[in-house]
Amino acid sequence: MRRVLRGRYHPPHASAQPGSRKARFIPHGDHDEVLKLAAIGAALFAVSAAANAGATFDNVKKKGFVQCGVSTGIPGFSIADSKGEYKGIDVDMCRAIASTMFGDASKVKFTPLNTQQRFTALQSGEVDVLTRNTTVTLTRDTTLGLIGVGVNYYDSQGVMVSKDLNVKSAKELNGATICVQPGTTTELNLADWFRGQKIEFKPVVIDKYDEIIRAFSAGRCDAFTTDKSQLASTRTTLENPDKFVILPEDFSKEPLGPMVRQGDEQWFNIVRWSLNAMLEAEEYGITKANVDEMLKSPNPNIQRILGVTPGMGKNLGVDDKWAYNIIKNVGNYGESFENTLGKNSAMKLERGLNASYKQGGLMYGWPVR
Repeated sequence: MRRVLRGRYHPPHASAQPGSRKARFIPHGDHDEVLKLAAIGAALFAVSAAANAGATFDNVKKKGFVQCGVSTGIPGFSIADSKGEYKGIDVDMCRAIASTMFGDASKVKFTPLNTQQRFTALQSGEVDVLTRNTTVTLTRDTTLGLIGVGVNYYDSQGVMVSKDLNVKSAKELNGATICVQPGTTTELNLADWFRGQKIEFKPVVIDKYDEIIRAFSAGRCDAFTTDKSQLASTRTTLENPDKFVILPEDFSKEPLGPMVRQGDEQWFNIVRWSLNAMLEAEEYGITKANVDEMLKSPNPNIQRILGVTPGMGKNLGVDDKWAYNIIKNVGNYGESFENTLGKNSAMKLERGLNASYKQGGLMYGWPVR
């Protein structure tokens, strides 16, 4: 078996002052420490969360915008363009929530967070919701004082290599150096998969996503692993995208979706049903372009979704036109996918598991009734 081995990459040292967001090198194996710190944070904020259950909705209303935690720059999910405007499927999710709350998708602010910062930022109240390509897992749902709301992208973990490496399968990466972010399910899945295959690898653990890309592009690690959607989006940003290939193996299941703090049911419902409204709209053929015409539809399901039949908004504490506003401002789920990740984007990803269940996918909106 071909053995691939290169030197270990150590990113430039950056001292981390309290509150700073500079990159730092984290040794492999510190994932447990990350979880411990997050769990401590959950315990510290549990009392205040219990005392302020329901406060997020009121606070968001009072300040007039939704503060969303997003990535530090992942094309297709959340990234700022040259004008500083954020775009991506997770950004659309944030704007949908703002549309539910205010009828205005622009009433949002974004806080870029790396994988180490994201949970603490949500626990502390720095952000109202995490719309940051985050995998929902049992441990995260039960130990951090946070909870997953739903899934807005079904993904799997894979690995990308240079074609110069001349490998066709991840099983050929025995002894390879592999770039990975700390504090992620990616780091754990990587170790599990290679252990299961009885092959060795050398993890190169780098905190910041852009540093990983630079290290990988410079050949300082043989392979780069993360969710396959991120690999596809990253490949489009490389100098010679055609020189890189995503290997076929799936290391894991990665259901990605928004997260909120536990104990705040009204806010949980706002976020959950903002997502479901986008899914239901696609199912019933309601689009950004035809939503006004659809107000005339005799279909009782469409009438409830669009607020023609009153009552659904009252149950959430918002205007009956909440879902209409989402579709008018942002579009349905299918439109969001195609514009950010699919055929209208640079990545041209297929819908796959993220197609409607009517087209063989897993996306299934819950009834608005």
